[in-house]
Amino acid sequence: MGELRPLAENLTPQARALAMALRELFEALEVSVRRYAARRVRDAGTFSRYLNGSRVPPWEVVMDLFTDVAEHRGMAATPDTIELVRRLHRAAVETSSSPRHAMEVLEQQLAEADRVSRRSAARGDALSDALLDRKHRIADLEVRLNQMEAEWSAERERAERLAAANPDVTDLLRERDRLQEEVARLSAQLNQAEKQRDEAEARCTLLERQLEVVEQVQAVAAVTPVAPQAMPKVLVVDDQPDNLLAMTAVLATLDQELVAVSSGREALKALLDHDDFAVIIMDVQMPDMDGYETAAHIKRRLRTRDVPIIFLTAMGADPEHSARGYAAGAVDYIGKPFDPWVLRAKVAVFTGIYLEQRRLAGEQ
Repeated sequence: MGELRPLAENLTPQARALAMALRELFEALEVSVRRYAARRVRDAGTFSRYLNGSRVPPWEVVMDLFTDVAEHRGMAATPDTIELVRRLHRAAVETSSSPRHAMEVLEQQLAEADRVSRRSAARGDALSDALLDRKHRIADLEVRLNQMEAEWSAERERAERLAAANPDVTDLLRERDRLQEEVARLSAQLNQAEKQRDEAEARCTLLERQLEVVEQVQAVAAVTPVAPQAMPKVLVVDDQPDNLLAMTAVLATLDQELVAVSSGREALKALLDHDDFAVIIMDVQMPDMDGYETAAHIKRRLRTRDVPIIFLTAMGADPEHSARGYAAGAVDYIGKPFDPWVLRAKVAVFTGIYLEQRRLAGEQ
């Protein structure tokens, strides 16, 4: 078992607490890191970094560790223990600023969106086949009914005899109506499946673009030295850690200092501590104090009322929501999942305006 690396230096308290909990779980297995990584078909170096705190593992890796410890000991962990580790993991994720971790989160979201797209496409194919079959049956019934109606028109007496000889015409009409109703139902299901597939494909495209931006951030960070300078600040507000990681990774290469908080109250506190924010990017749906209420507080304060606010929300940019956002004082309203290039361009515009205003104020 003597393969555990020492805890990494300069760990945040949250990352250190999670690493200590994971090490305690792993030591209960009484197996080497390399052997356990081979058992779970994982990279031994990556798993070792999970245990020394330099990387935050996905939650699936932690659950696999709980499962293996329970199998080894013959006794499952208690719900309280799992919840404790879950809180430690969530805290470590929230304090992690690693672009690599942001890439892992985005890759998991991309895999899920791709799975939804493939399932929707398969369901759409099945519904299309069923719909085509019903349409063929309706066409066949229509031909048979048209033939009978033509015979009735040509010779009334013969039509009456035909009606007497074919008492099942009413049944045919009833079956046609039933099939038409089924076609309408299948058409609605097909439209829904195609819409879900298109939405999943669009999400795949945006997530892939976000991954490209994060990869570019990593490449630039690896070769570009960071020069100390007074950069404009950008306040990012979102209660979801994954969204904070994605946005900070997308904006990381702009000439600005990012301040990320997870609630409206933390945003108001950050605005009290600093008065040099160039722009605020804020989620709408947050517990306790939503984005609209937070924006109202910001606009009521004399020192912060002129700071531009961009709402970023999963509720969509339909007229009702966007009108409420503009009424709350926002300068823009973007729906999720967001296009990373659009977000970077908008933030760059407002930081540029802020720098120009600051330059003009210094010349006076």
